[in-house]
Amino acid sequence: MLFAARSAVALYRLLDALPVFTGDERITRLFTLVPGSDFGVDALSVIDDVGGRTLPWDEACRRTFDLVLTASPKGELSLLRGQHVLLPHGAGFNKSIPGEGSADSASGLDPEYLMSSDDEAPTALYALAHPDQVARLAAASPRAAASAKVIGDPTLERILASRSLRDRYRTALGTGSRTLIVLASTWGPECLLRQRPALPAELAAQLPCDEYQLALIVHPNERSLLGRYELTERLSPALDAGMVLAGPYEEWASVLIAADALITDHGSTALYFSAASDRPVVNVHRAGVELIPGSPMDVLLGEIPELGPAEAVRDALRAYRPGTGGAAARAGFAAQGESLSRLRTEVYALLGLAPPAHHAPPRLLPSPTAATRTPAAFDVHAAISEDGVRVDRRPAGIGPPGHHLAVEYGAASEQLVRSAGLLYCRPLPPSPATGELAWTAAGWARHALSEYAGCRSAAAILTSGLCVLKVRGDEGTYAVLVRPRSEDGRIVRIDPAAALSAVHAWSSAHRCLPGDGLGLDCVIGDRTFRVLVRPATDEEAGRTV
Repeated sequence: MLFAARSAVALYRLLDALPVFTGDERITRLFTLVPGSDFGVDALSVIDDVGGRTLPWDEACRRTFDLVLTASPKGELSLLRGQHVLLPHGAGFNKSIPGEGSADSASGLDPEYLMSSDDEAPTALYALAHPDQVARLAAASPRAAASAKVIGDPTLERILASRSLRDRYRTALGTGSRTLIVLASTWGPECLLRQRPALPAELAAQLPCDEYQLALIVHPNERSLLGRYELTERLSPALDAGMVLAGPYEEWASVLIAADALITDHGSTALYFSAASDRPVVNVHRAGVELIPGSPMDVLLGEIPELGPAEAVRDALRAYRPGTGGAAARAGFAAQGESLSRLRTEVYALLGLAPPAHHAPPRLLPSPTAATRTPAAFDVHAAISEDGVRVDRRPAGIGPPGHHLAVEYGAASEQLVRSAGLLYCRPLPPSPATGELAWTAAGWARHALSEYAGCRSAAAILTSGLCVLKVRGDEGTYAVLVRPRSEDGRIVRIDPAAALSAVHAWSSAHRCLPGDGLGLDCVIGDRTFRVLVRPATDEEAGRTV
C-alpha cells in the first residue's frame, strides 16, 4: 500500500487516516513524495519523523500497489499503478487558488485534476466529508462523483476523540486560569500573516499576560515557504512575549482543543474549532478572490464578529453569538465520529479483504509544547485604591511604560535588571556540584538592593510560593503570601511576581510597609486575590533560593 503525499499538509491528512489499517499484518505501508509542489520540502522529514519507509518517486512509478492513498488530486498521480483513494486535505473546500487549474474551481474539487485524461489510474474512491461536497463534486466532474462516498473527516475525528484531554493540554501549555486566544493563519497572499503580520505582537501588547495567553497556528504551506528560522524571526516580538507557536502536525489540533477563543482568516482551521466547541470565533479576513461564496467558511465568516484594531479584541470576542460556529461546521462535516469506520469499510472492500476483528479507534492527540520563550520583564500598570492594587502586567518594551518595571533576575538582560523598580528571583534548579553555594532569601534581597541602585524592592520567590521581600530604606524583612481562590471546585493561583508588583506599588504610594504587616487585595482582571504581608520569620528569611 502506497501513501503518496505532495506536500506536508497532504501527508498529515494521510497519517490521520492510518489507524484504519492498525494491527493488520497483511498491510505493508510505504510512502512516496509526489514531485511538483512548492511545499514538499518538509514532507520527507515528516516521513522520517514517523519512521516510515520511503520509496523514491521513480521506483514508486515502476511498481504496482494494491491501493494508493493520496490527499491531493494534483501531480502526476496517473503514473502510480493501483486503485486510488483520494482524501480531502482540508475542511469544506472553501478556497480557489488564482492562476491554478480551472477558473473559480474549489481547490481539491477542480475537474482539471480530478480525472486523468487517459484514465490510466482512475480514482476508485473519493472520500468526502459531507453530502454537499458530493453534490459539488458531481457538478465539477460527474464521472468522478460516481466514485464518491461520504466518510467524514479523520482529522476531525481525532479532535473530537481528544476533547476530554483539554485540561491536560492547557496544563502542558502553562495556560492556568488565563484565557487562551489562538490565531489561525492559512497560506497565500490573503492569509492572516500576510494581511496583518503585526497582529500577534499587537495583541501581545494589548492583552495582560496574567489574564491572557496567545498561540498561533500557521498552515504547513506557509511554514514550508518561509522555513522555521524565517518564520520565528518574523514572529519574534510576539514569541518573546510568550506566544506559543503550535507545531504543524497534531500539535495545532491539541492547541485548538485547549483554546478559549479563535481569531481566524478564511482557513478551515476555524471549522475544526467550531465543530469541537462553541467558543468565540472572530474574523480578520479581508475581502479577496480566494474564498468560495456559499462555502462553509464563507458562511461562518459572514456570521461572526470582525476584529478591527487589536485593542478591540475583547469587545469582538464578547460579540460572538453562541451557536454560530457550530451551524457552519455542520455544513462542512457529516458522519462525525464515524469517519474511520466508514473509511475502513470502503478501503477493505477495494482490497477484497475482511477488516481485522479488532476495533481501530482514532489516535488521541499528544500534549502540545509550551512556549519556548517567556517574558522576564514587565511594564506593570498599577491602579492603587484604599483596599488594594489592580495589577496589569504587559511584556516590557512592546507597549507604553507602566507604574514600574518588574524584572526577573537571572532571566533578563543586565540593562533591564538595572532599570527595574522591582527585582525578583525564582528558585534555581539543584546544582549537581559537590560543593553548593546558594543565597538565602533575605541575603539575596539585600544583595540586589545594594548592587542595583535603581531598585526599590527586591524579593526572592521560594518553591512554596511564599516570597521574602525587602524594601529600600526599610530595615525589615517581609514575607508575602498570596491566598488562592476557589472557583467552582477549582483552585486558582496567580504568579507570585504579580502579587509582588501589587505590594511594591502599595509601598511606593505609602512610602513604607507597616511593621506589623497588612492585608491587601491584588486585582487581576475580574479576580481578586488576598495578599498577606507580615514580618518574615528567621526560618523563612534563611531559606535558600
